[in-house]
Amino acid sequence: MRKPIIAGNWKMNKTAAEAKALIEELKPLVAKSKPEVVVCVPYTDLWAVKEAIEGSKIHLGAENVAWADSGAFTGEISADMLKEIGVEYVIIGHSERRQYFGETDESVNARLKQALKKELKPIVCVGETLTEREKNRTKRVLKKQVLEGFKDIAAEDFANIVIAYEPVWAIGTGKTATAEDANKTIGYIRSLVRKTWGAEVAKALRIQYGGSMKPANAKELMAERNIDGGLIGGAALKANDFAAIVNYKNA
Repeated sequence: MRKPIIAGNWKMNKTAAEAKALIEELKPLVAKSKPEVVVCVPYTDLWAVKEAIEGSKIHLGAENVAWADSGAFTGEISADMLKEIGVEYVIIGHSERRQYFGETDESVNARLKQALKKELKPIVCVGETLTEREKNRTKRVLKKQVLEGFKDIAAEDFANIVIAYEPVWAIGTGKTATAEDANKTIGYIRSLVRKTWGAEVAKALRIQYGGSMKPANAKELMAERNIDGGLIGGAALKANDFAAIVNYKNA
């Protein structure tokens, strides 16, 4: 059985004080959670959130990690810096990083290798744009992202990797793939992993859905056999909404 994982991606939101307040509100709401709960927060919030989650079931994540140990990389943050704070998970290759900051499958691969080397748990994002979807290129895009993004990654490393399927056209738009469509596409991603790294790896790999999962649709999406959790954007910034997704089985 794959343990579900619900991860909040706060993006560029919340000061440290606001982050602490949100965590304090969230903690009692997810105290009996069945899924693994992760909050991926801005760099300036990491220390505050680390202190606030002490003794709770919430795990700490960052929103990116550099491919290098150290050096002249203005604006980047290293795995060692994150590890020292107590970060456990790190998002890699989010569509906004690809769209606004020039991330490529090659840079995703380099960041992924560095995260694994430093024993961080990567949440690697893949997904197609609206144009690619309308031109029936979804499978082609996903195949390239998986095969190039995970190039030279060993089968045993997948025990510490999560993939987040985020249809770019559904992020922040209010649009959501139907549960059936999301399950089918995530099933295709799992088949790519199966063909390259083997059936056991594919069977154990957790794959999230990251396209506008919210309290109203979480239970339906999570009922699908290939969907193992959610990478949550806007709803992660409201304690009640995020907790409702985490506690989807009680809905």
